[in-house]
Amino acid sequence: MTSRDRASQGLHPLAPRRRTVVKAAAATAVLAGPLAAALPARAADEAPAFLHGVASGDPLPDGILLWTRVTPTAAATPGSGTGPDLEVEWVIALDKSLTTVVAKGSVTATAASDHTVKADVRGLQPATDYWFRFSAGGTDSPVARTRTAPAVDAAVPGLRFGVVSCANWEAGHFSAYRHLAARSDLDAWLHLGDYIYEYGTGQYGTRDTVVRPHAPAHEILTLADYRTRHGRYKTDPDLQALHHKAPVVAIWDDHEFANDAWSGGAENHTEGAEGTWTARQAAARQAYFEWMPVRPAIAGTTYRRLRFGKLADLSLLDLRSFRSQQVKTGNGGVDDPDRTLTGRAQLDWLKAGLQSSDTTWRLVGNSVMISPFAIGSLTADLLKPLAELLGLPKEGLALNTDQWDGYTDDRRELLAHLRAHAIRNTVFLTGDIHMAWANDVPVDAGTYPLSASAATEFVVTSVTSDNLDDLVKVPEGTVSAVAAPLIRAANRHVHWVDTDRHGYGVLDITAARAQMDYYVLSDRTRPDATSSWARSYRTRSGTQKVERTYDPV
Repeated sequence: MTSRDRASQGLHPLAPRRRTVVKAAAATAVLAGPLAAALPARAADEAPAFLHGVASGDPLPDGILLWTRVTPTAAATPGSGTGPDLEVEWVIALDKSLTTVVAKGSVTATAASDHTVKADVRGLQPATDYWFRFSAGGTDSPVARTRTAPAVDAAVPGLRFGVVSCANWEAGHFSAYRHLAARSDLDAWLHLGDYIYEYGTGQYGTRDTVVRPHAPAHEILTLADYRTRHGRYKTDPDLQALHHKAPVVAIWDDHEFANDAWSGGAENHTEGAEGTWTARQAAARQAYFEWMPVRPAIAGTTYRRLRFGKLADLSLLDLRSFRSQQVKTGNGGVDDPDRTLTGRAQLDWLKAGLQSSDTTWRLVGNSVMISPFAIGSLTADLLKPLAELLGLPKEGLALNTDQWDGYTDDRRELLAHLRAHAIRNTVFLTGDIHMAWANDVPVDAGTYPLSASAATEFVVTSVTSDNLDDLVKVPEGTVSAVAAPLIRAANRHVHWVDTDRHGYGVLDITAARAQMDYYVLSDRTRPDATSSWARSYRTRSGTQKVERTYDPV
């Protein structure tokens, strides 16, 4: 069969804190250069190459989305807008040697889509491992594994997902991806946002040390810029390895666009001097769908729903495209019912999906923390960097305005809906905050635990992006030893918080419980960083509460 995918072309645009450091103009000039400098040298007449690996995503019971980017000529680097059209063939098989072929086809790579291609393959068997490869001009891509979702009505004994967020290229190496790729038990992996960062070299936290410079070196603003940045990320060997091992399910957060993005702008965007927000948002959106194995979903965004048999469904949110602007202070504005995080249509869609679900578990891919957060009695030296991470006013107001705390009416409506309809086993899977958390989600945090918990939440830390000890510039673990007890004392629904370490999570689900195993890295700046288990928390079916377990899976 033949497929010519145009999903990544001609996408329609949808309808914070200003930079905390001055642009490093001199450093940018020194480090500037095209992405081609980061890629292997190629002769002008060399055959096409697959320099950015291959990937798959959005598994269905009968299908999978395949992705690659082909470099047809040496000059046709990401964002260049140059290079000839090229026919790219794909094949998918039941074995790694690709002898038992079940489907094949072709798609045309063009400069209009930055020579990225997708094949949305259907007619596959549920809960089945497949291997696939692309070919063009006599060159073959690597062979990669993928997996379809279980049948809709299948009684699934268990599921296992890697869970990651917040990968700043300049701050370190992506060892978290390497360690997940080394596993052989993942049905898929979830990326909960900030797959890329928009800043220029030296403009965003790295403990004052750029481990490896961005491309382009300047802050990304145009379609060419966003394409080039995505291309740089896709050269990372650990990221390629994970994409080669299992399908990804991804949502975007703010840094795929600009820091603290909202529907009409972003903290890290100056209207006029940096073009219009409408144009920048459209460029970021187009590059994202070109470079990610993600199907454009409802209204051309990333909110959509996947199902994994009768065990779990996964509602994936877009919490940037429709939100009102973040408030600057913690006055009554956060409770204004006219302000929204989700947008009316998305909130109604989420509520209806949670209510109608007939699966054991209702997972929600959620880019910003839904659990309420009060700072408590933090010392002044910790308050300022913590405020920087959370988007709080640095004067010390205990309000997390970029998260659900800044949009309390949406949260109140959603949690009331869960309680009113006795919707159980809702688990929010969250990134963004650069710390690891295990939380109950209380209906009323002020009276908890005497009042009810409506859901639970597992928050994963960052892959490399600065967390609290990086901002304070003290040895790892120093801040968490002081801050974690104070945070828990002021937030009785928080069972655990690790403010200091980088890593990833592994979510393991059975009918009896949903469990998150938290893993931490030895050193984000080292390409050979080791990984170790830190903690495990689970929620038992029907409880809506988190408990610690000493049994990593």
